[in-house]
Amino acid sequence: MIEPHAPARPGAPPWTAPVRLPVRPRTGRFLVLACVFVCAACGLVYELELVAFASYLIGDSVTQASVVLSVMVFAMGVGSLAAKRLRWHAAAGFGAIEIALALVGGCSAMALYAVFAWTGGWGGIWADGPRCLLVAFSLAIGLLVGAEVPLLMELIQRIRRQDAGGAVADLFAADYVGALVGGLAFPFLLLPFLGQLTGALLTGAVNVLAGGALVLGLFRRDLSRRARWTLLPAGLAVLGVLGCAAALAGDFERAARHAVYGGDVRVAVRTGGQEVVLAGGTGGRPLYLYLDGRLRAGGRDALRRPEALVQPALSGPHARVLILGGGDGLAAREVLRHRDVRRVDLVEPDAGLTRLARRDPGLSRLNGHAYADPRLRLTTQDAFTWLRGAPAGAYDVLIADLPDPGVTAGAKLYSQEFYGLARRTLAADGRLVVHAGPVTARPRAFWTVAATLRAAGFATTPYRVPGRDPGFPAAPGRPADAARAPDDWGFLLAAPGATAPRLRLDPRGPRPRTLTEDDLASDARAAAATRIAGLPASTLVHPRY
Repeated sequence: MIEPHAPARPGAPPWTAPVRLPVRPRTGRFLVLACVFVCAACGLVYELELVAFASYLIGDSVTQASVVLSVMVFAMGVGSLAAKRLRWHAAAGFGAIEIALALVGGCSAMALYAVFAWTGGWGGIWADGPRCLLVAFSLAIGLLVGAEVPLLMELIQRIRRQDAGGAVADLFAADYVGALVGGLAFPFLLLPFLGQLTGALLTGAVNVLAGGALVLGLFRRDLSRRARWTLLPAGLAVLGVLGCAAALAGDFERAARHAVYGGDVRVAVRTGGQEVVLAGGTGGRPLYLYLDGRLRAGGRDALRRPEALVQPALSGPHARVLILGGGDGLAAREVLRHRDVRRVDLVEPDAGLTRLARRDPGLSRLNGHAYADPRLRLTTQDAFTWLRGAPAGAYDVLIADLPDPGVTAGAKLYSQEFYGLARRTLAADGRLVVHAGPVTARPRAFWTVAATLRAAGFATTPYRVPGRDPGFPAAPGRPADAARAPDDWGFLLAAPGATAPRLRLDPRGPRPRTLTEDDLASDARAAAATRIAGLPASTLVHPRY
């Protein structure tokens, strides 16, 4: 313990006596550490909110998380260095930083969504607007969060001088526990109950209240009259901005959705693990289904993907069919068109999506009321977990109608272990078909899925179909990029053993094209790229969107 009369080191603030507090020193130290706890929780919520929004709006959560984390950590270091100049005015500096952080962090989600919704389709220099804004917010929030710790250290030493090791231990203990609480609160409380926009705004309000209470309450005697009358109105103004934004968040979100998906959005709900948006589908208008912002089915091309996915796999034995994913019922519709199918088991983890597929008039009409067919049996469970307990050799056809391989949350559903379980579930002459994402836009992911299937003991036949009819216009009032399907849909038809299954065409469905030897050359390049990265060739590499 450094005694109060100990001489100050060179460069230390020009004070030697403890600050006069309205409470006992022990209580004052506890209040400062409580503020550290709250600020750490808020800082981590801002960080997770940026990662979540970037993954939703831009895609490829691995890349977005890496960008946000690396930029923020770098900025925190710069902010800590910059805060050295504020040590002589630690209380006023900390109050100003908390006000700025609450405004920037609290409004970051709304600003990102606004740029994505209203400028994302402009093209040109605006095409990378959301990415640039993401980096800017990561940098700004990191600078402000990094400046908090040195100032809080100065404030805690003002209460009672302490050796540096003990003070750092106390401060970082409160900081890490606060980060734990913030990290758990975001996915389990803020996101499901308040949503990303309101959750970020509430976090900003908590941030400014905690900082203002500490500075204007505990350290008010350290502030000049001018500082007090500057910080108080500024804090109240930020609270007012955050409160108004929270009150208008619902209207803002509806307007942003209309800007992205068009003016005929009927349903926009966040189900168990994704956001589901339905536009059109009534009054003769075409239905558009979006999952986490990605077009799943749209317009007169709505059945192109499920037809191309299902029909080639059913050219062999198909009395017993297993569908993994496909909660929208579109793949099940194609399977149930075959009268010789005796049983269809559908495993979908998102109960909210299957509920919409049953009850929504537009979506249930599009899927042919598949859930009303007595041959269909629904299980609400994670596909990987369900496969672990599935009986061996129980199915003639397995249809993997899963999220694109570029979506990190579903990476395990494209792993060698997953396909090993799928092979055990199939009969000896069974077939597996996988939707592996667009070939033209993300060839690396497509061919890596093919390599993973071969590593699991499958022989594969890759094929693709056009994503939409050439010249088919966007829906009225809908941005072209939002309404447009990918250039193509890529699939892999696989069978256990060394003989690749033959692709047989259904004359009623789309005309898939088997990929040529020139296309297969990309396979070698993808495998080489994974080896260069130090990964096995069967590992799925997540490309950027």
